[in-house]
Amino acid sequence: MVFPFRRRRPAPEAKARAAQPAIVWAGAGRVAWSPREAGALMRSGFAGNPVGFRAVKLVAESAAALPLVLQDAARRHESHPILSLLRRPNPGQGRAELMEAVYGQLLLSGDAWLEAVAGAEGAPVELHVLRSDRMRVVPGADGWPAAYAYTVAGRTHRFDAAARPAPVCHLRSFHPQDDHHGLSPMQAAAQAVDVHNAASRWSKALLDNAARPSGAIVYQGADGGGGLAPEQYDRLVAEMESYHQGARNAGRPMLLDGGLDWKPMGFSPSDMEFQQTKEAAAREIALAFGVPPMLLGLPGDATYANYQEANRAFFRLTVLPLAARVTAALGDWLSEHFGAALALKPDLDQVPALAAERDAQWARVGVADFLTRAEKRRLLGLPAEPAAEDAADG
Repeated sequence: MVFPFRRRRPAPEAKARAAQPAIVWAGAGRVAWSPREAGALMRSGFAGNPVGFRAVKLVAESAAALPLVLQDAARRHESHPILSLLRRPNPGQGRAELMEAVYGQLLLSGDAWLEAVAGAEGAPVELHVLRSDRMRVVPGADGWPAAYAYTVAGRTHRFDAAARPAPVCHLRSFHPQDDHHGLSPMQAAAQAVDVHNAASRWSKALLDNAARPSGAIVYQGADGGGGLAPEQYDRLVAEMESYHQGARNAGRPMLLDGGLDWKPMGFSPSDMEFQQTKEAAAREIALAFGVPPMLLGLPGDATYANYQEANRAFFRLTVLPLAARVTAALGDWLSEHFGAALALKPDLDQVPALAAERDAQWARVGVADFLTRAEKRRLLGLPAEPAAEDAADG
């Protein structure tokens, strides 16, 4: 049946053109971040990132190399069982290796664990660093740790947190949202690590493509239109993959026929900014660990006048606060095992980076005639003199 009152609309006019219509879809997509689990961060930020690796090694090795002093309220000990234990903590490690492992675990995971192996007399004879990714805190009914569970090779060993002296020493960084674990610099630098690694992968892909920007092969038929047959398209793709990809084929001339033309594409502004983005991410990683970028050889940093100033700031602001906190906790833990009130701390007089500051401080204190000898020693961090020497001095 035909309805006379319904008219047909004329078909829209179609114009012939050589270029076929194309639709460009540019979606932002979702950002792919690496997992924030400790093991994944260690793999991507330490084992897989040169800036993170060097920053951790620089802080850990510098802090582990600091000379330590052990003293009480009366005197500084030149020989003591604690010093002997730290000098050779276990058959496989010396003091530098043990302390480097402690600082490394603290920087990578926010937690560090030390186990004391007691001898026949009850005092520790060995110290071992336990991997933080294998340790789990077992909270009690009141929220405080009731035990520490260490799992390795499918077996779990529990340490009683209430035992005295404590079998393990737990060192952790400040974490505002966790009662039992610390926040590591690697977690704070995780986004910068992802950006730096992504920029490195982009650079590697650019090298694999002969270090040139990509291009397009344009087909122009005899009549200005048309397209390649499926078998022609497959053959062209196979030839491109075989003869024009990779560093081995860099610079090889391209032979095109049948209306094919190569149109190179220049670098976009976002491509040109990749190197700057990578350098900015590297500086953020160094900032998270408290390492001046100048010490890591990163360009674009002019915060310090020279390398010496950057090194002094690195020790004063990063290494010494970390070492002082760790050695104080370690000294308290070992004092509990040996039954003596002892203080373990870095010996600032033997730090070469602080020699100029230390000399100036000694000079100022030395000429202060209004201070007594005992007050001068306290200002310099030295223990009090024996009573006999004080009487002779008076």
